[in-house]
Amino acid sequence: MYGDERRSRLIAESAGFLALIAAGAWVSIPFVPIPFTLQTFFVLLSGVVMKRRAVVPAVLYLVLGAIGLPVFHNGTAGPGVLLGPTGGFILGFIPAALAAGIVYEQRSEVGRIAGLAVATLLIYLFGVGWLAISTPDFSHPMGLVPAATIGMLPFLPGDIIKTAAVYMIGRRLP
Repeated sequence: MYGDERRSRLIAESAGFLALIAAGAWVSIPFVPIPFTLQTFFVLLSGVVMKRRAVVPAVLYLVLGAIGLPVFHNGTAGPGVLLGPTGGFILGFIPAALAAGIVYEQRSEVGRIAGLAVATLLIYLFGVGWLAISTPDFSHPMGLVPAATIGMLPFLPGDIIKTAAVYMIGRRLP
């Protein structure tokens, strides 16, 4: 006899994607105030592979970084990162992983493409929203338009490429 196969698979996939998201944080091109990283690629890919259970590694990633493990971009960690300009983007990984996972439970190719786009937009929604109110400080917020200009527009081409790559990989998976 052996243990619960589904549970073992969830643990193994969660650990694998947690490690990939953390590794993706180290692939970083400095950009102010948000660096270019590969984290979003692995968050979306976790949704493709793990379906709605992809929320597990996303939550674990946030928790481990918040308690001080150096898993955020360039080895940063702690609640200060979550309260800083990148915090909203990191928090957006959770609904993005869930959204990508839910749509990948369906068979519709158009739905999957739209779902990956929505998942990416959720990261932007959380990230730009937080950037708008937290930068330069809470007493004088930046505002939504400047935050979108800084926190979204420069990243759109790269995120389109990452999303397309995730979709192409997903097409090859069972």
